[in-house]
Amino acid sequence: MTVKPFHALRPKPLYAEAVAALPYDVMNTEEARIIAANNPHSFLHVDKAEIDLPPDTDPYSPAVYAKAKENLQSLVDTGVFMQDEQPRLYIYQLEANDRIQTGLAACVSVAEYEKGLIKRHEFTRPDKEQDRIDHILACSAHTGPIFMAYRDSSGLTAPKALMAKWMRDHSPDYDFTAEDGVRHTLWVIDDAAAIQELMQAFEAVSYFYIADGHHRNEAARKAALINSAAESQFYLAVVFPHDELTIMDYNRVVTDLNGQDVSAFLLALKAVCTVKESPIPVKPDHKHVVGMYLNGQWYRLSLPNDKNADPLDNLDVAVLQNKILSPILGINDPKTDKRIDFVGGIRGLAELEKRVDSGEMAVAFSMYPTSMDELMAVADANQIMPPKSTWFEPKLRSGLLVHGF
Repeated sequence: MTVKPFHALRPKPLYAEAVAALPYDVMNTEEARIIAANNPHSFLHVDKAEIDLPPDTDPYSPAVYAKAKENLQSLVDTGVFMQDEQPRLYIYQLEANDRIQTGLAACVSVAEYEKGLIKRHEFTRPDKEQDRIDHILACSAHTGPIFMAYRDSSGLTAPKALMAKWMRDHSPDYDFTAEDGVRHTLWVIDDAAAIQELMQAFEAVSYFYIADGHHRNEAARKAALINSAAESQFYLAVVFPHDELTIMDYNRVVTDLNGQDVSAFLLALKAVCTVKESPIPVKPDHKHVVGMYLNGQWYRLSLPNDKNADPLDNLDVAVLQNKILSPILGINDPKTDKRIDFVGGIRGLAELEKRVDSGEMAVAFSMYPTSMDELMAVADANQIMPPKSTWFEPKLRSGLLVHGF
């Protein structure tokens, strides 16, 4: 696989912590406005530039993308950002909850994505794609890195070993702990020989897998068709060995029981899975177990396990969809049905109870996390997971590295 060094536009170390922001798509406009209110350097002023326009501004209007371009240029003009004179590679390490993941930040190839060498596991929505296409073209930059993985094994240690050696021999260029407790450390690889070694090491990798950022990834491809500049044919990613990544549960809540009362719903469930009451909240501890919160009571559901099922149909989120959400609750298209919502596991089981107890939702399902092996198996089979099947933590911060073209 290709990892291409690039001339990063990045904050001076003094400003790195203030600039670094969570991805634009994990918050709404009002949340972003509050987060960035007292921080003029926050990269949210670029990635969600509507926060600097009147509250009634359409977030997809041309004015927003023009403002994003203006705000990015302002970070350069005021000396908050600098640009590396020579193309470089970058090591980006995240540490949270005693887990460390270390990836290489580089540009990856649009052509390799189109050939299927960069694999996806989610569909994308045209409106969300268009938003990022317009943002990329207005800023002439990829402002948020795509979170990717590569399959690591005992036989493929060169990338890890080379990055570990650089980190041992050099002090980090950025090292800060964000307000959510995640430590972000970044090293700039500015030695031509070391860069070449890493590029050669990644040539032995067969595929990259998109972990998070499918809309940005597809937008980068389509923007490259519009802007044919050579640099636009490569886009920003951070690639991690798969065994260092953490996927959290992505839970489901549904507004109603599809016209059934509680007794009828439970009876329908018992026809397709084992249902047992639980005196405590149920956080599934292995595959094919789902927690359910209904009418103030937790239940433990044991899903059917078809060992001959293909990688997609064997996913817990797929079994739940195919056996319960669709036939019993009438949720046939979870991408568009307004009766279902999704709750990232980072919010905890208490959030599920809150949504149901408030009357907003009728039932909640707590899931066992999809594994990286499952994600790669589905992608290798050229299949697409149900929406909201994975929630990766910790999140990459935007603004630490920008790829301009």
